Amino acid sequence: MRNHIFDKSKLPSRHVTEGPSRAPHRSYFYAMGISEEEIHQPWVGVATCWNEAAPCNIALSRQAQVVKQGVMAAGGTPREFTTITVTDGIAMGHEGMRSSLASREAIADSVELTMRGHCYDALVGLAGCDKSLPGMMMAMVRLNVPSVFIYGGSILPGKAPQSAEIPEDFRTRDLTVQDMFEAVGRHQNGSMSDKALDMLERVACPSAGACGGQFTANTMACVSEAIGLALLNSSGMPAPYESRDQYGEASGRAVMNLIEQNIRARDVVTRKSLENAARVVACTGGSTNAGLHLPAIAHEAGIDFDLFDVCEIFRDTPYFVDLKPGGQFVAKDLFDAGGIPVVMKELRKAGLIHEDCITASGRSIGEELDLIDREADGRVIHPISNPITKTGGVVGLKGNLAPDGAIVKVAGIAPEDQVFTGPARVFDSEEEAFEAVRARAYKEGDVIVIRNEGPAGGPGMREMLATTAALSGQGMGKKVALITDGRFSGATRGFCVGHVGPEAAHGGPIALLQNGDVITIDAIKGEISVALSDADLAARKAAWPGPRETDYASGALWKYARLVGGARQGAVTHPGARSETHVYMDQ
Repeated sequence: MRNHIFDKSKLPSRHVTEGPSRAPHRSYFYAMGISEEEIHQPWVGVATCWNEAAPCNIALSRQAQVVKQGVMAAGGTPREFTTITVTDGIAMGHEGMRSSLASREAIADSVELTMRGHCYDALVGLAGCDKSLPGMMMAMVRLNVPSVFIYGGSILPGKAPQSAEIPEDFRTRDLTVQDMFEAVGRHQNGSMSDKALDMLERVACPSAGACGGQFTANTMACVSEAIGLALLNSSGMPAPYESRDQYGEASGRAVMNLIEQNIRARDVVTRKSLENAARVVACTGGSTNAGLHLPAIAHEAGIDFDLFDVCEIFRDTPYFVDLKPGGQFVAKDLFDAGGIPVVMKELRKAGLIHEDCITASGRSIGEELDLIDREADGRVIHPISNPITKTGGVVGLKGNLAPDGAIVKVAGIAPEDQVFTGPARVFDSEEEAFEAVRARAYKEGDVIVIRNEGPAGGPGMREMLATTAALSGQGMGKKVALITDGRFSGATRGFCVGHVGPEAAHGGPIALLQNGDVITIDAIKGEISVALSDADLAARKAAWPGPRETDYASGALWKYARLVGGARQGAVTHPGARSETHVYMDQ
């Protein structure tokens, strides 16, 4: 039933639908079968990252149709459009990964331009793979329109055939794409046959949906609920479940309610809601990439919230949700246990949630949680009074090797394994490091250093899953450490430090390391250092030849490398809301 009343005189779409001068514009709309009534309703952009690149995105187009039904039922005119996605699982381990983080900015930029160019009044954004989630949320906050985010859903877990050819530990657990990367490591060291690898690759990813562990996509899906841009519990259902349609339809209705109440994205995304989101990342052992994406979303709202702020919250948040890669369970298990609403209820019991934050429903997070009657199951979601560990699953580091900080996921790593000292084994690219790992040209106790892979120096801040998974596959995940100015996949396991800043291309200390330098990583104290004095580092800096030249002398990656800032502030490419002189919604 259409019972909303909207004042078009205050909405951007009036510039393309109202008055005699807009007759040419309206002629285009009639050409598409849009009725007179629909022309004069609020216009809602329904943006998807649908493509045929990977299972993460393949269901988004169908889901968008249900969102549009919800918009229409509540008195709005939906207009669907798409933007790009670069899927990390496909881009991983080769040059394609340079496009991944840059795609986040391209997604935000293209959604912004489409919304501005066509004067849409509100936005419902659907995304499935890693960078598309923060990219879509960044666009919402940048435009500051009434906005609802909806996740495309996770993939179902894979199951290995009960063949003696396949190692037993692969036969007895749910499979994700992470297991395939680790299977490659087993294959390389001769402990897995060609036939076993072939059988596993056919069953590890059995449906549509994003990677099933608490990797970056599911981490940022949890963020979307915790930060308030998504309806509570909307991210939990696996992608193939057609029962997801109820959340798509409800999201379409919800955005119309937000228009009516003039609740905009920056009313939802506040310092407090960002803190709520960081809590959820920490307690679920989420991806270190959240330390990059939360500051980037904050930047769009003009909020100071950098890597150190994120890590401060991680430090005093218990880790109590047992998810892969550090734990046992996958996204479907979290959904079956009650999802993020139950997780946030546990955080509330410890006073770790700001309950007054407004959400996409128009209600506060406290009001939403009051409606949840389920409790922690003690298996996937442990009670916060009896957590897996007392501090978060992700830790921030700082020291003379990373003055602008670094980040490490410690979920699943025993406290006694969270301090590591060893000699540096330095590589100037991921390819060099991967070849050394493949050839076992490293020693137990080494700290493998991969530099020149930061946002500007890569360019693109590649993830290192192929290298870290190979180490795990070789049984060396706990016997070496790895640091980089690049990123790690949310699926990375082992003692792996990313986002080391300043990056090598900006002359950070990581650029000055030499083989044999003794590095200490202490995730208990939050420190990362190299046994060099300030004078030693200054002397090396004076002799440093400057940043490495890359092959990217033109095109999108050239442009990205010159615009992108440091990882500490989210690797952003524009001045952000603090420099605004014009707000799109108020034009």
